Amino acid sequence: MTDIHDVIILGGGSAGLSAALQLGRLHFSVLVLDNDAPRNRFAGHMHGVLGRDHTSPLDLLADGRRELARYDVEVQRGAASAASREGDVFAITTEGGGMLRARRLLVTSGARDELPDVPGLAERWGRGVHHCPFCDGWEQRDSRIAVLAETADSLHQVRMLRRLSGSVTVLSNGHAPIESSQLSELGVGLDDRRLGRVLTTDDGVAGAEFVDGERIEFDAIFVAPRVTPRDEVLVALDAERVEAFGGTWVGVDAMGRTSVPGLWAAGNVVNPMLSVAASVAAGATAGYGLVGELL
Repeated sequence: MTDIHDVIILGGGSAGLSAALQLGRLHFSVLVLDNDAPRNRFAGHMHGVLGRDHTSPLDLLADGRRELARYDVEVQRGAASAASREGDVFAITTEGGGMLRARRLLVTSGARDELPDVPGLAERWGRGVHHCPFCDGWEQRDSRIAVLAETADSLHQVRMLRRLSGSVTVLSNGHAPIESSQLSELGVGLDDRRLGRVLTTDDGVAGAEFVDGERIEFDAIFVAPRVTPRDEVLVALDAERVEAFGGTWVGVDAMGRTSVPGLWAAGNVVNPMLSVAASVAAGATAGYGLVGELL
């Protein structure tokens, strides 16, 4: 393919499509390359998104793609297998062996969640197993909530969930990262026994079984997955990394510029804390910045 796009966007989630919308409306040539695997695809509903609360995140992306067609933005299924910079042009090799080129590259490829190694968690991820009280806490109000707390950072999660339910229990899985006195002040129970498995139902969870064979009942469990960025392209292009969010992530400025001229990034690939609403904003901001740079 010899055509050179103004911008190639790697990732068609909420950040990528939002950026494409801004660029398309200014009549720039934009191609979105997406593998149809957004981070939140396991959730039946998204919440806290003004005007789209309690709707499917996949429906949001489908609507976004339809809107982009109005501005001749091309969305192509696939993923990048390699990336390079040839002078002022970025070259992307797709997994299918195709070649794409653009004056600017925006990476919005998201992140992946690695759940604690407890049988049953992955099977019900997004259906009874959650991580974000902002996203799913309200739906569990007044129910029996468990929090799998393997680090002290889970205390913040516990405090938020305690606002929504009088029945919150911390399961430390043998780690005991939170002082029992901190939990008792909140009226939260603590169980330090090691977990054997989460008990699942057809569409949720019913509780957990400990390695000693005893069981505990609850209606939902909140966990703190290890989040890793899908930033292979950014790494291949030598974008500068910074210490953030308990690990090493590619750094960007307030608009989304990386340390590599012409290379931009937005959304969960550079900030795992961003919700759908915040990712839409981050993508739009990157789009505004790219317009300014391309004029």
